[in-house]
Amino acid sequence: MDTARIRPAEPRDLPGLVRIYNHYVTTTHVTFDTQALTIDGRRPWFQGFCGSGAHQLLVAEAAHHVVGYASSGRFRAKPAYDPSVETTIYLDPEFLGRGIGPLLCRELLDRMRSEKSAHRAFAGIALPNDNSTRLHEGFGFELVGTFREVGFKFGKYWDVSWYAKNCESADMAALPSTD
Repeated sequence: MDTARIRPAEPRDLPGLVRIYNHYVTTTHVTFDTQALTIDGRRPWFQGFCGSGAHQLLVAEAAHHVVGYASSGRFRAKPAYDPSVETTIYLDPEFLGRGIGPLLCRELLDRMRSEKSAHRAFAGIALPNDNSTRLHEGFGFELVGTFREVGFKFGKYWDVSWYAKNCESADMAALPSTD
């Protein structure tokens, strides 16, 4: 595995975050955005995260470049949903399979557990996406349901499976090793 440092995102990271995300927007079905985003257009999303608490944005940095990120953001806009978060992980395609996804996932979940900042974490995975499914299941996320043909991109309908994890349970203390 390449050495990657996991840290909270900083404003200087925004171009790298947009570059990584736009790869998935323009070449894959894993996000349902259909047009590449600009740095200015992505700034409000970036500003919705804090360095601590339920809504965090972490980056993986290798050789002074952002090579991936993980976030825990608002699940739904209504106040009763505030104890729940939606998590995401995106990696630079050149850094897939190098163990960086598990490092990001572990750090994000560890922070939520230690800060007691979220009750439940959700992840929506556009299918098929075996790597993301394996990653989330490896960290104890459980399948709670699949929305059939919920997104339309590249001329076809896509299913999304939803996974959930209790962030307050004892199993958070026993996350799998990323060694």
